Amino acid sequence: MSDLLNSSNCQTKSEKTIVISQSMYFPWVGMLEQIRLADSYVYYDDVQFSHGVSNNRINRIQVKTEQGQKWMTIPIRDFHFGQKIDEVLIDDRKDWRNQHRQILQQAYKGAPFKNEMLELVDRVFSKSFTTLADVARASTMELAEYFDIVEGKMFVDSKTMNIGGSSDKRVLDIVLALGGNIYVTGLGARNYMDFEMFNTAGVQVRFMQYRCIPYPQLHGEFTPYVTGLDLVANCGKEGKPYIQSEAIDWKDFLRINHE
Repeated sequence: MSDLLNSSNCQTKSEKTIVISQSMYFPWVGMLEQIRLADSYVYYDDVQFSHGVSNNRINRIQVKTEQGQKWMTIPIRDFHFGQKIDEVLIDDRKDWRNQHRQILQQAYKGAPFKNEMLELVDRVFSKSFTTLADVARASTMELAEYFDIVEGKMFVDSKTMNIGGSSDKRVLDIVLALGGNIYVTGLGARNYMDFEMFNTAGVQVRFMQYRCIPYPQLHGEFTPYVTGLDLVANCGKEGKPYIQSEAIDWKDFLRINHE
């Protein structure tokens, strides 16, 4: 009996990885890599929308064109400071869908899988949306489903979890509520995250180690920081192997990036 108990105690607790992120409009490959690593992916849209911030990717994304990189931006209306992402209204008085489709059609006119990419876009644009969160989530899911990286994963809206608070404490509470023991995050959290709080709670923090693997791409030197539609248009379903970045422990990440 004692041998059985010792054997049971030595078993490694199964890993469950949680990713928590604000929704993004047709996100770049790095966001798809986060989804690939997640067991549960949380849309974190009941937080303030950073309107006008230069690195905002919630309602805009870059497309690589013959003339250089071009922004596609979803217009918003009746915005006021302090609004949450899932409260910001889309301005459908402007024909932004047709404008964005024309940009994509022109940018990828020579791409081998242009039609597949446009069909994906049309599936998103055929739906009715009210908020930025609605269209951002739909566009993300279409890309994830196209590359077959959604099976076995749970997608959760943070608002439905009824977990209050803010900052790291709320993130940790969400991870624990989902039964997670690994939390994967992007690079932005490295300067403010309370690593010890997660460690004390039995949650390992890992940072994305983006590989940004070059794939066949139109219009000059390779850049990874464009919409994932670029990977669809250029590689089709064969683009999935390029979605392969991993995450590393926060201590290793900080040591590597400090050096």
